[in-house]
Amino acid sequence: MGDNIFMQYLGFESKSQGREYTFQVRYSAEDVREFTLTISNEAFASHRVRYQDAPDVCSLKLRRELARNVSHPSKTNFPITDGELDDYRLRHANKPARAPNTPKLEEDA
Repeated sequence: MGDNIFMQYLGFESKSQGREYTFQVRYSAEDVREFTLTISNEAFASHRVRYQDAPDVCSLKLRRELARNVSHPSKTNFPITDGELDDYRLRHANKPARAPNTPKLEEDA
């Protein structure tokens, strides 16, 4: 994304097929567009994505689309695929927890 493009999360709506997450992208004072990204209800029900992670998943997808299409993406609605959810989960996996009272290693400090 260019240095002068601003993206703002506006919220979500629950629909019959999934949740629609809306973002506003401001290219300039006169050029403002809204984008909607959808995550299926099934993805939440099967625990492939957590509700609290969904805006971040959508934000990352929209940033990729904006980077690919610098002069504006040709569409404004994007579904989040199972592959994108898997990729997000792998990239954001938590480190294994240390046992309590275990001294920190130098690399953990």
